[in-house]
Amino acid sequence: MTITLPEFTPMEDSLWLTLCGKALDYRRPDPILGDQMADEIVRRLGYDCGRFKLSESPVINIAHRSKKMDEVAADFIARHPNAVGLDLGAGLDSRLFRLNPPSTVDWYDVDFPDVITARRKVMPERANGHGIGADLVDLNWLEAVPSDRPAVIIADGLLAFLTQEDMIALLKRLTDRFPSGEIAFNGYSRFAIWAAKKYRGTQSVSDLLKSPGFDDPREPERWNPRLKLVREILLTREPEVARFPTALRLFTRLSARSAAWSRKGTTVLHYRF
Repeated sequence: MTITLPEFTPMEDSLWLTLCGKALDYRRPDPILGDQMADEIVRRLGYDCGRFKLSESPVINIAHRSKKMDEVAADFIARHPNAVGLDLGAGLDSRLFRLNPPSTVDWYDVDFPDVITARRKVMPERANGHGIGADLVDLNWLEAVPSDRPAVIIADGLLAFLTQEDMIALLKRLTDRFPSGEIAFNGYSRFAIWAAKKYRGTQSVSDLLKSPGFDDPREPERWNPRLKLVREILLTREPEVARFPTALRLFTRLSARSAAWSRKGTTVLHYRF
């Protein structure tokens, strides 16, 4: 059966970059994330991931950072089996299915309306899975989410597309909405934002990047006093590095010796509130 998706805007179209990264990781002999659904969606829709010219390094990076966010969410859900989960800028990601939370957890995938429509066309339904079609900058969408339960919030790749002002406003609205929770998102240094605009694999989204980046993982604590850094996850120091291809593994191990150098790539920042 042919699946016809809505006509995406350039911002919505950026979802293919991360989806392709996860699909290509799945096709590797030793995948980091192992997201079979990502690969199935790409194949069913006949999308050509070759357009991004992604080398092995960014493919592994996309999968690796997503795995770390999955771990944050899974640990939170294990401690709060009645939690609310939010995936901000979810695109066509299958995090809900990778986590497979109990029915007592309500999971909300939030993205533009046409993206949520696309998700419903290509993904199976789950009773505890909910889609919210909205512009994340319009903070009224949060009224559709229960506010009386602890929340775990994931934003994979999203914040690079927001201005710092919109990022601060979003974080404040989230921490004001719930009694407690945890949030994990990509930490993009100023260098990482600059590099993303230059690297051929991400040049398709370079004009959409609005964040200036920040180098200090405690900077969001200064934006929002409710946020407390749990951990700066330097991907260069995570155990999955042992499974990287030889050349990439050696370079990554060298980078891991310096936190400042490790921050030149993608990090995952994990906060509680």
